[in-house]
Amino acid sequence: MKDTEKLIDFTRQGETLELSQIKDSNKKMYIESYGCQMNFSDSEIVASILTKEGFSTTPNIEDADVVFVNTCSIREKAEQTVRNRLKVYNAIKKKQNPKMLVGVLGCMAERLKDKFLEEEKLVDIVVGPDAYRDLPNLIDEVHDGRKAVNVILSKEETYAEISPVRLGGNGITAFVSITRGCDNMCSFCVVPFTRGRERSRDPKSIVDECKQLVVDGYKEVTLLGQNVDSYLWYGGGPKKDFGKLSQEEQDKSINFAELLAMVAEVSTSLRVRFSTSHPKDMQDDVLYTIAKYENICNYIHLPVQSGNSRILKLMNRGYTREWYLNRIEAIRKIIPDCGISMDIISGFCTETEEDHKDTLSLMEAVKYDFGYMFSYSERPNTQAQRKLNDDVSKETKKRRLQEIIDLQMKHAFIRNKEQVGKIHKVLIEGVSKKSKEELFGRNSQNTVIVFPREHYKPGDYVLVNVEDCTSATLKGKVTKII
Repeated sequence: MKDTEKLIDFTRQGETLELSQIKDSNKKMYIESYGCQMNFSDSEIVASILTKEGFSTTPNIEDADVVFVNTCSIREKAEQTVRNRLKVYNAIKKKQNPKMLVGVLGCMAERLKDKFLEEEKLVDIVVGPDAYRDLPNLIDEVHDGRKAVNVILSKEETYAEISPVRLGGNGITAFVSITRGCDNMCSFCVVPFTRGRERSRDPKSIVDECKQLVVDGYKEVTLLGQNVDSYLWYGGGPKKDFGKLSQEEQDKSINFAELLAMVAEVSTSLRVRFSTSHPKDMQDDVLYTIAKYENICNYIHLPVQSGNSRILKLMNRGYTREWYLNRIEAIRKIIPDCGISMDIISGFCTETEEDHKDTLSLMEAVKYDFGYMFSYSERPNTQAQRKLNDDVSKETKKRRLQEIIDLQMKHAFIRNKEQVGKIHKVLIEGVSKKSKEELFGRNSQNTVIVFPREHYKPGDYVLVNVEDCTSATLKGKVTKII
């Protein structure tokens, strides 16, 4: 999943009673979420589980009886941000709310486990991504005077039947998880260790959730997974290769292209997005499905990480530069107006100047609409940390990253300039951050478009004539409401 390092705040109510005693006692909960979209989706699952135990949200951390931070371990900076937030929580707890419980959820909880409780002594509860159902019991354990930990990784858990409590959103767009875990074992990545084996969710539960979102007034869903292209439902359990399924399992199996069509057919008024794709698993059937359905957005986030095949092999990405460019060619052919974004890591182990130039030349060949670019950050216990030498200096990483960013800004402006004078269908999501007199939304290609507010409102579909642009945003005027 792409790492956004965004933040959602929400909360719920309580006292120092066991949960079995406080079903109606209005306890308060507050959660901050960092990292990928899956973490934000998981926070909504946590809220749903604790809502059934009598909790309600509060926007004020000082009033909270339980405070959680849902964490990301993909880079060292993300982990340091979490540690700093935990210090803030504990200062509030010490000075203003001694009965407050502090907990860590998500990938950092799985990776560090007892370290939070024993060494850093900053938290009362540590809960991994597959153990959220156990939260009520863990809170009871803390109230009984014990520290509480559950970071067991499951081969089955998908939370399929839990209806998320939609938090911090706009009531228009929603995340829907379709897989959990990852089997890819990229050498730089901690996700397989923090989220476990890949398993797919029952397609019926996915479709039912999307149908309910339509009933509730939502206009767009994003299907989430660490690797959506490898989605394969054949009855549950860890992912298997299709060829290793029994004939019965093959006959009833549903792959990602088929799931995408099922969701698109929920309602023609429901826009469908997905994230994240993996180049080694993206097949043409997915592209033809996108092309077939008008309400599946013409946008693909296709992380490349490096433009050099040797580096890609060291990263254990499972594809070459040539394979990746073949996938780009297929996208351009089957979905000519598709928006494409990427992830790129600068300064991976042993990366030379020539390797770096290969990344820049791949960017020139693709000209991405936008991207997420980072310098390599060694993560403990990954294959790269154990077997490779992080031998690129911080100064070199920083310089190469800036060259990547500068080139991407150039390409983004080129791509946006191509849209000036064209009319785009936009789903209005809210008021522009820069002006209350303007609204914003995204087109099918996931590009943000801003336009005068006038009498339009969030949730409307409008046609916008684009008149100007920056490297990040299109600007225009509404020609018609749909």
